[in-house]
Amino acid sequence: MPSSVIDTISYDQSNAILKIRFQSGSVYEYMDVKKETYDAMRAAFSKGTFFNRHIKDKYEFSRIE
Repeated sequence: MPSSVIDTISYDQSNAILKIRFQSGSVYEYMDVKKETYDAMRAAFSKGTFFNRHIKDKYEFSRIE
């Protein structure tokens, strides 16, 4: 299901970085994210809800765009 908050997500497994592009155009990288967390986010019905419950305020991040 398309998200009203999140545009795309990708994962760099070698560096354990989750990259999220939001609908606003902002792009953030979240550090030390396990592959299982990325897989669970991909499978989640609501990416925004998953983000708020399991990613936001739980990982170090940096804005890249």
